[in-house]
Amino acid sequence: MSKRLSDRLAPKSAGAEKNDVGAIATRIKSKVIDRIDHAALSQFDEAEKRTHLRSEIEQLLDQGDLKLSTYERQEVCQAVLDEILGLGPLEALLGDPAVSDILVNGPDTIYVERHGRLERANVRFRNGTHLVNTISRIAAKVGRRVDESSPIVDARLPDGSRVNAIIPPLALDGAALSIRRFGTKALSIDDLVGFGAMNDDMRNYLRAAVIAKCNILVSGGTGAGKTTLLNALSNFVPDGERVITLEDSAELQLQGAHTVRLESRPANMEGRGQITIGDLMKNALRMRPDRIIVGEVRGGEALDMLQAMNTGHEGSMGTLHANSPDDALQRLVTMITMGGGQLPPKTLNQIIGRTLHVIVQAARLPDGSRRITSIMEVLSVKEGEIETQEVFIYDRTGMDSKGRIIGEHAYISESAFLDKFYRVGALTPPKEGY
Repeated sequence: MSKRLSDRLAPKSAGAEKNDVGAIATRIKSKVIDRIDHAALSQFDEAEKRTHLRSEIEQLLDQGDLKLSTYERQEVCQAVLDEILGLGPLEALLGDPAVSDILVNGPDTIYVERHGRLERANVRFRNGTHLVNTISRIAAKVGRRVDESSPIVDARLPDGSRVNAIIPPLALDGAALSIRRFGTKALSIDDLVGFGAMNDDMRNYLRAAVIAKCNILVSGGTGAGKTTLLNALSNFVPDGERVITLEDSAELQLQGAHTVRLESRPANMEGRGQITIGDLMKNALRMRPDRIIVGEVRGGEALDMLQAMNTGHEGSMGTLHANSPDDALQRLVTMITMGGGQLPPKTLNQIIGRTLHVIVQAARLPDGSRRITSIMEVLSVKEGEIETQEVFIYDRTGMDSKGRIIGEHAYISESAFLDKFYRVGALTPPKEGY
């Protein structure tokens, strides 16, 4: 892979005159767009497009009277290619596999997350208009527009990255853009053990819970690793079971051959054609699923998910945003109620308590590390209240000299589902205890 703009910061000799590469690239880009045959270019694959455009750029640079160093010439060429084929200055960051999040607060205020830590990026947009134009290109690729009447856009890049953008008047200080990236290779549960996100006992427990068809909810904050964990858990689904996934933005990377992926759709420019997760849930139930996996539960579809889990689709899974397992239970009640559900809280507790089995809490700690901080079992409902017990916890004990959090996972309660795990062969009974 050729080096990107942010990776080629070659030092200048003292006294050398520096050209405005950004301004030159803007002029060259306009000329290239005027010269090329767009219909013909659309027939090329990505490599052919780059080769053709690079030739056009080189010709224009040769025809001009600009005195560019070899380094500046390469910079101009790369900047023009990034503007025409990609997302301009963000291409340098999208080409970095260590970057998991790109956060644009303004044209010259861009942050990235690398290995769990935020840092300032060494790239910038020319101005606010340049940033908004880039956002507009993202929206256009998914059939959306972004303007004052429609100032928010959610989209997905070709590599699967999730994009959210918001512009004035809602963004008071100018347009903002967030890109959440996902690795090309889905992490396995063994990878998570290797990273310290969980221990061997937790892995064995979760494997058993999936095989035994426990209904599992993964809870956590933004960037806690909920989708990563859901991907890993899905690999324990036995071959031959039909799995339907429902997502607002396709992120899951299930490996099973018998998987059908469904994605919701926002309204079009005329405000029509919206398909919600709830709509997909109703359709999925007609597709003879063995399990249903909901990428993220956000609203009234929570009741649909619970009803699906309770009507022959055991072993289903989903995620939601919550700070603890107890918060997750309360959020389910709140989402169903706000989604128009007319059931009283005690009745909802009865449904939840009889349907959910396991809640897994994922967290991103202050040092950037990600840990499974709790595995809680939903036991029963007594007098309208849900009874639970924590089986595993993460016990934080301190911090080392480099600011890294020290702690360990602990098994604190015997699982209420052990007999079920043994009965289906998901775990082998030990000679003494668990």
